[in-house]
Amino acid sequence: MPSTPDYIAVNKQSWNSRTPLHLASAFYDVPGFLAGKTSLQPIELALLGDVAGKRILHLQCHFGQDTISLARMGAHVTGVDLSDEAIRAAKRLADQAGVAATFICCDVYDLPAHLDATFDVVFTSYGVIGWLPDMDRWARLIATYLVPGGKLVFAEFHPVVWMFDNDFEGVAYRYFKSEPIVETETGTYADPTAPLELTMVTWNHSLSEVLGALLRSGLALEAFEEFDYSPYDCFRHTREDEPGRYRIAHLEDRIPMVYALVAGKG
Repeated sequence: MPSTPDYIAVNKQSWNSRTPLHLASAFYDVPGFLAGKTSLQPIELALLGDVAGKRILHLQCHFGQDTISLARMGAHVTGVDLSDEAIRAAKRLADQAGVAATFICCDVYDLPAHLDATFDVVFTSYGVIGWLPDMDRWARLIATYLVPGGKLVFAEFHPVVWMFDNDFEGVAYRYFKSEPIVETETGTYADPTAPLELTMVTWNHSLSEVLGALLRSGLALEAFEEFDYSPYDCFRHTREDEPGRYRIAHLEDRIPMVYALVAGKG
């Protein structure tokens, strides 16, 4: 079993392996994206507001669709991701889209060694913090990169979702962070039938852990909301109850699936 210090190498390999399949998947719909479709969801768009002219740091950007979508809205955006395959794809996609965006390949925690700048907005979303072991370090990094008056806009899958087994039949993991969760799975959320076997090292972070870290970093909570659906069809046994709103069919609307927040720097 990989030890905790190996999580960066293990997870980087996992995301490098996923990226080519994600680029070709219907889930990410690259042709539609290049034709002008935004990859951003109503949840985060409502919190972002007008970003024209703003400097945005996008953490854990994968192959850059949200980064490019923000740039299309008039923002000056820098995307960061651990996967070198994803960052190479992001640069190609930005060129294909005719959009100016900056991309950096590094571990989030190492970003200060690669980027000396400040931003009006830090943005990160959906399936991001589970790959990081230390929320206090994450929150301090965000606070460092924000200008006074800047804000974090964050949307994430709810920690209750990560307590369940993959079939959502029973509770398999603790709500609160403890030891790293080391799993080997086949396929990927964007293509469950893909001929991949991926090992991952993740952590579950409770709401109190996330909110406490942001508050300890000096950020002030300005907005917080929970949602009983996912805007992505990325789990097993889902049902689209309304357009763009996916729930676990046998759980219906009984569990929270996403939360979103804004935290500002004074």
